[in-house]
Amino acid sequence: MNKIGRAWRRNMVSLAVEPPKRLPLIVVVGATGTGKSQLAVEIATRFNGEIINGDAMQLYEGLPIITNKMPENERNGIRHHLLGCIRLDQPTWTVGQFVRKARETIHDVRARGRLPILVGGTHYYEQALLFKDQIVEQTETPHEETFPILQEPTDVILARLRELDPVIADRWHPNDRRKIQRSLEICLKTGKPASQIYAEQKRSKGSDTEVAPDELAEDSPSLIEPILVLWVHAAAEKLKDRLDARVLEMVKSGLLEEVTTVEKFLLEHEANREKVDRTRGIWVSIGYKEFEEYQMALRSRSASNADVEKLKQVGIERTQAATRQYSKRQVRWIRIKLLNALHKAGASNTTFLLDGSNIQEWHKTVAEAGVELVRKFLAEECLPDPGSLSEVAQELLAPKSEDLSQRRDLWERKVCEACGGVVCVTPATWETHLKSKGHRWNTAPRKPREYPAKRGQSDVISTPGRMESAMSRACQSRQPHGLQQALDQSRPGLGD
Repeated sequence: MNKIGRAWRRNMVSLAVEPPKRLPLIVVVGATGTGKSQLAVEIATRFNGEIINGDAMQLYEGLPIITNKMPENERNGIRHHLLGCIRLDQPTWTVGQFVRKARETIHDVRARGRLPILVGGTHYYEQALLFKDQIVEQTETPHEETFPILQEPTDVILARLRELDPVIADRWHPNDRRKIQRSLEICLKTGKPASQIYAEQKRSKGSDTEVAPDELAEDSPSLIEPILVLWVHAAAEKLKDRLDARVLEMVKSGLLEEVTTVEKFLLEHEANREKVDRTRGIWVSIGYKEFEEYQMALRSRSASNADVEKLKQVGIERTQAATRQYSKRQVRWIRIKLLNALHKAGASNTTFLLDGSNIQEWHKTVAEAGVELVRKFLAEECLPDPGSLSEVAQELLAPKSEDLSQRRDLWERKVCEACGGVVCVTPATWETHLKSKGHRWNTAPRKPREYPAKRGQSDVISTPGRMESAMSRACQSRQPHGLQQALDQSRPGLGD
């Protein structure tokens, strides 16, 4: 974040570059907006390091605001890798592609005598990179060209997977493209159902525990090498305000101009009848999809200035909400998946939480503390007890709960028809769905609210959020008349 960056730069003590005696991998993780990138730059500056990006959206070229790339003037001259590698018309890298490229980059960084520092918010990318003996490593080259279906929309890939391996197809949520794609790739490459391969792995291990059909196939995962993990954390109530403010700053800095650029790219491809998969990659990034209705209103001749401004504010609020939700998902991944895997790999004593909740103390509690931990790790000095750094560290470094992705025996596919076919694949997610506001709303008995009808029209039945839902339907159809209808419905009684 710019605010964090300015705070740390004001307080940063001028330190000479200190070439390390050894070059292990330093890993910086954490939710968006906590200052991961700033800490990585601080470490790289002090220890002659280079930074490897681990964020899927930052792999795309251009669009520095939507993808939240660190500005050049805040990088302190540190070389960054795996930024801007993908064109807008290309799909996001698979986990296997990222792992191969990242390992090549780490090797090159070390060959120049530099310290490799991995940082980013796509934690399943990073986790796949850190652990060995994974199924993803069996793929030596990308297979999108060999198996074109892997580039198709998710529902097409899932349908094919159901034909080849219905057992594993039922294990995944219909929207979990990464796992569905990976399972189909295994089937196509090996000629065997992925579920059969996992069962064979289980038998070869002689274990009573099911081998999980996920990126991590080991019951006791092994790290590729000794690593130091620094988790930059901020309390949710503190982070919320920072994230909301950051979105407003992004809008001031040109977010909407970038949204327009992406929208023009899409319209040009659609005009040329070129297929664009809008279910993945940059098209589902936070900060673009939330403003699609706003973009439609800008192009519409019937939308008033008030309509456009209202949809702009709706887009801002949606972006803020989506960013907050994303940060929560990142923390859940760290606590449930990453910490469990690190604990099983015996790396708990080199995994540290740095509490950046107090923005005024960020330099001391995150930057200085992180640099000192790296110094001791590189010098092979005794590291402190991770839980001793703060009460928050003591509480959060204990894995939150068992990773249910490793317990196939507990999985059960359930579909909620009341919510439009929502699919849950574990008892925990099913219980969470039943308690959700959306489910309670959809299943609660209620009477519709009636509004005065427009002249010449039948009565209009309305529920809360009419404008947003109407605009969403118009956006999905991408038809001008759909936009006009949505705008009309958003102003009840306009003709009276």
